[in-house]
Amino acid sequence: MLETTIAGSLPKPAWLAKPRMLWAPWQLEGEALLEAKRDATLLALKEQEDAGIDIVTDGEQTRQHFVHGFLEQIEGVDFDRRVTMGIRNNRYDAEVPTVTGPLHRKRSVHAFEAATARAHTRHQLKFTLPGPMTIVDTIADDHYGDKIALAMAFAGLLNEEARELAAIGVDVIQFDEPAFNVYMAEVSEWGIAALHRAVEGLPCKTAVHICYGYGIKANIDWKASLGAEWRQYEAIFPALAASRIDQVSVECAGAKVPTELLGLLSGKDVLLGAIDVASEHLETPEEVAATIEQALRFVPAEHIFPCTNCGMAPMDRSLATSKLAALSAGAALAQDRFELHGR
Repeated sequence: MLETTIAGSLPKPAWLAKPRMLWAPWQLEGEALLEAKRDATLLALKEQEDAGIDIVTDGEQTRQHFVHGFLEQIEGVDFDRRVTMGIRNNRYDAEVPTVTGPLHRKRSVHAFEAATARAHTRHQLKFTLPGPMTIVDTIADDHYGDKIALAMAFAGLLNEEARELAAIGVDVIQFDEPAFNVYMAEVSEWGIAALHRAVEGLPCKTAVHICYGYGIKANIDWKASLGAEWRQYEAIFPALAASRIDQVSVECAGAKVPTELLGLLSGKDVLLGAIDVASEHLETPEEVAATIEQALRFVPAEHIFPCTNCGMAPMDRSLATSKLAALSAGAALAQDRFELHGR
């Protein structure tokens, strides 16, 4: 009970990629880069295990970006035709590749890092993939001409990939959908249907991660404009509660999300964001336990999995490691305080 996990990414070592930035350039190339990615994956696993994290990830050490890391192996996506476009409803600009033809996986995208991680940890293993709606929001389209058709095409490829990851031994496959917090009407109209296509036939647990974004200036500024209460989740949680997704990962620490909204996720596991990745404040175990205590008013303990708010890729590496330890210590404190057994 109160098993801990992380949203997905961890900072990369400075010898692998430039620190504290998204889309960080690699420091190596060729076989040396492949070896370094493997080493960084093993290091990420060890750091999570040492911090007391129960359900670990590969730390997304082999990917420059959580979306583009998948797109790089997709035929029909042209990275030579990059354009600058507004993403997340024009919250900020990003340089993105273009869809120029029918989509097809050239090969398995993430089998290497999933197999590496599975071979080197006895913990439960979670693997993250970008969600269909968020992919569509992070790429230019010069072929399909229809967002829903494009999302369903990507959902089919994600399902192929996810089935291979499950066969490797991944216990949880999580689809990252920050776009769900931006295009709320579309979530019910077609976003969840695309997710259902992506998880079709999977034997493992499935999760969707929804948050207010990485701890970068554009996201921090956006959150400052949202007022005294952040109620975006209220518009999408009922549809998610009715979905076939097993787990929902949400941002709660340092956020203005009304805790009672978690009650709208009845029947789902809640990956409870108890670590703020947009702040350099190091949470105390007491603060983590307090976040868990609030959630216990609305979610049964057996459905709570203390987690980070979002990915930690652009964070200082030593701070990220300390925050993981605080997460684990806070979960243990809550277990003792509220006499929760079975962890």
